Amino acid sequence: MSKLACCARFANDCLGQPRQGRGRVDATSGELVARLQDLLTGVRLLKQRRADDRPAVPPGLVGLLRHIDRDGTTGCHARDLAERSRLDPSTVSRAVAALVADGLVDRRADPEDRRASHLTLTPAGRAALTEAYDWYGGVLSRALTDWTPGEVAALSAALGRLTRDLEVALTRHDNLEDAR
Repeated sequence: MSKLACCARFANDCLGQPRQGRGRVDATSGELVARLQDLLTGVRLLKQRRADDRPAVPPGLVGLLRHIDRDGTTGCHARDLAERSRLDPSTVSRAVAALVADGLVDRRADPEDRRASHLTLTPAGRAALTEAYDWYGGVLSRALTDWTPGEVAALSAALGRLTRDLEVALTRHDNLEDAR
């Protein structure tokens, strides 16, 4: 089965109507797990290639730059960053220290709470984030050359739904519809 057919099948399964017994692990779920493992491998390879080609941002930290940039010039606190990124605060603390040391993030004391710091992107951090978006966008454009806009939209919607439903499932809700 082609990659496109797998993605289309994945999108149809995720966006399709609920079926009896859908929550059980079956042959379709096994295929989905295999495709997700393939996707994670692809993402790992993508991150490694990026680190090799463009080492300005340490591997894995582009996402944190994106979360910091979300608040623009007002910045964010490390605890907010940990919550948004779903990472342990100690992991975020080490990552922020690396970003500050690399000159990509500025850390300033919060005037209202001296124990906390506001994190903002430096001009170098903003440039690195823009360059990262351009690099990833170029790779995605090449990878999706033969895809229709509808196929790309279906995949995007399916991945968004899968992400939300995984978060809900991990909070141990018995009924996804009630949790939404």
